Amino acid sequence: MTDQSDSANWSRRGVLAGLGAGVMLLAMPVRADDASVAQAITDTFGHTPRRDGKITLKLPPLAETGNTVPLTVTVDSPMSNTERVKRVVVFANRNPRPLIAIMTFGPKAATAEFSTNMRLSGTQDVIAMAELSDGSVWQTQVRVLVTVGACDTLQLRY
Repeated sequence: MTDQSDSANWSRRGVLAGLGAGVMLLAMPVRADDASVAQAITDTFGHTPRRDGKITLKLPPLAETGNTVPLTVTVDSPMSNTERVKRVVVFANRNPRPLIAIMTFGPKAATAEFSTNMRLSGTQDVIAMAELSDGSVWQTQVRVLVTVGACDTLQLRY
C-alpha cells in the first residue's frame, strides 16, 4: 500500500485550471488609485504646498473612446526671466500608471501651453500641476467620462 499526499494527486484538469487562472490574473490591468497618485505627486513635487488656479486644462467632458483624448494645458504666466513656468506634469487617477506626461519649459519659451492626445482607461480625473520659477506649485483637476476605456480593451484585443 502506498501513501499518497493530496498534493501528488493533482488532476490534469486542476493544473490547467490553475494555470488559466494565473494567466488571467497577469492579463488583468492594474489601475492606479488615489493613494498611488498621491505618491506620484509627492515623488514629483515633494511636500511643496499646492494651490488651485493659474492652470487651464481643456479636456472633453465626454470621450466616446479612451484611445485618443485631446488635452490642452495653459498656464497663466508672463514667461519672463523672473517669473516663468518650469514644468507641467499631468496625472490620471485610474490609468495603469498615474504619471501621464512631464512638459518642461526652457527660459526662451514664449508661452506655457501645450496640446497632445492621451489614453484614458475609463472615467477618471485628470490632474495638471505646474511648477513656477519661484518654487510655487499650482494645480487643477477635470473629470472625463469615458464610454470605452483604452488601456483595458486594447490589452485584450491585441
